[in-house]
Amino acid sequence: MEKSLKLFLSIICLVLAFSCNTKREKAEATYKRAINYPQGSMMSINGIKRATEIDSTYEQAVYELSVAYLKRGLPHMWKPQYNKAVALDSVNRIPWRGYLYLWFYRDYKKAIADFDASDTLTPNFIDAPQGHTVDYWRGIAYLGLNDYKKSNFYFEKDITKQIKDFGEDYVDITAFLYNGISYFEAGNHEKALASFNKQLEYSRNLGADAKYYKAQIFLDEGNKQKALDTINEAINDFNIGYSNKRPYVETMRQIYREDLTAMKSKIESF
Repeated sequence: MEKSLKLFLSIICLVLAFSCNTKREKAEATYKRAINYPQGSMMSINGIKRATEIDSTYEQAVYELSVAYLKRGLPHMWKPQYNKAVALDSVNRIPWRGYLYLWFYRDYKKAIADFDASDTLTPNFIDAPQGHTVDYWRGIAYLGLNDYKKSNFYFEKDITKQIKDFGEDYVDITAFLYNGISYFEAGNHEKALASFNKQLEYSRNLGADAKYYKAQIFLDEGNKQKALDTINEAINDFNIGYSNKRPYVETMRQIYREDLTAMKSKIESF
């Protein structure tokens, strides 16, 4: 009797294990088909949703469904879905939630709270959602809050770390750009110019944004001709596609052709 019971329980365990494996495999197959469609499209959303219905613990599908909602313009559906992914994998999803708060909600305080939380979750590791460290993202978030001192602190921290670990040419040029913008907004033209020049050094002297701010600095210093030459370069760079922008959303302190032409008119009338 005892042997029969053990055998029965063993069979039940095997059946359950097989069932779980089959469920995950079906969910993964459904998910892989769904992501062949454009992200945020209804075909993609419906397929990913079906994968989560097959296996609600399949974290990748749970997460991707939330992003699909966000890019579809359904933020009210994004957050509760994303929180399901956080429950399954808080270490990876909390810093990513901060990134999404930053760019899609422009909720800088919540973004910073999540980036700070990621430091607590991984005290010996600097998280890097979407390819940038949380220090870089905090720098942008504090720039959005007009807290230039903290913005520069985190950009300097990130840049210093990247240089130490990999070399200066490894630093993303937008880190230099945003660091310069923060210094510019704080009225520190010397450090702003140094940062803008670093960005241009590593971008083959192409960058409408850096030159736009440099032109303002030159004008403030009373060098009208240098300001005019620089804004003309900025306009040319913009026209050939060298300006700071992001897919899906407007980037932080994004400049447009109207900003450049207005600056040129201001310089010419100076």
